[in-house]
Amino acid sequence: MTAKQLVLRLSVWSILIAIGVLGLKAYAWWLTGSVALYSDALESIVNVVASAVAFWAIRVSYQPADADHQHGHHKAEYLSAVLEGVLICVAALMIIFKVWQSFQQPMALEQTWLGMGVNAAASALNCVWALILVRVGRSARSPALVADGHHIMTDVYTSVGVLIGLAGAVATGWMWLDPALAVLVALNILYQGWHVVTGSLSGLMDKAVEPADAMRIRDLISTNSAGALEAHDLKTRIAGRATFIEFHLIVDGQMTVRESHDICDRIEAALRNEIPSVRVVIHVEPDDEAKLPKGTVAVPIV
Repeated sequence: MTAKQLVLRLSVWSILIAIGVLGLKAYAWWLTGSVALYSDALESIVNVVASAVAFWAIRVSYQPADADHQHGHHKAEYLSAVLEGVLICVAALMIIFKVWQSFQQPMALEQTWLGMGVNAAASALNCVWALILVRVGRSARSPALVADGHHIMTDVYTSVGVLIGLAGAVATGWMWLDPALAVLVALNILYQGWHVVTGSLSGLMDKAVEPADAMRIRDLISTNSAGALEAHDLKTRIAGRATFIEFHLIVDGQMTVRESHDICDRIEAALRNEIPSVRVVIHVEPDDEAKLPKGTVAVPIV
């Protein structure tokens, strides 16, 4: 199974699991009438929508480059993650509105232990699935899957907090804990939504690779640039699964085009072997464009 097939299959299963979890959590809320469990179920509605959007974005991101999108469609996954963050924030506001209604018209809780048991089963399913999405999403370099996995794991954390607090409310008789927990859930969801949005925007703004990856790229270029005099002006950016690398390669002004082209091929092959979905642009220049003393092979980032 290819990486594309695996990612698409997981995105479909993510929708189905999100619908199943939503059903379980809605049933738990229906059993108990708990505002805290309502808030938990409401976040699962966002999970369903976000999973569907992620599936669309992943399909678009794998489409080949065309006349209108000559560098590909990789950034579609960032749009999905931004939308997911916005939906998370909307869900948080809806929860706060429900809490306000519960203060106006308090309701007694019913069948709390059964409802909490159903909710706990849904949370366990969510936890396993979130770990799978994050692991596979990172290995496949899919921002949409990773964002979906982190969002689901946030749902797990809030569910555990709700269950612990609700159990305490039932044991102590402090029913005010129920809407108070819902407010805490809403605030946590707002924070996570903001985190998802800002993380995705950095991708849309062509963020460079991480420092450790930049050092690895420098080493690969230096190791495989025998015959060249210097490499400089290294620039990188990440767009979904793709990593774009651009730099200037200094060669002897008397070197033939074929010889300089062979050096470029060797560097590009080394980068492709180490970095999935890499796009490399090398601008070859004569030695009078060098920035370092002759004989130096380095990759300073200017």
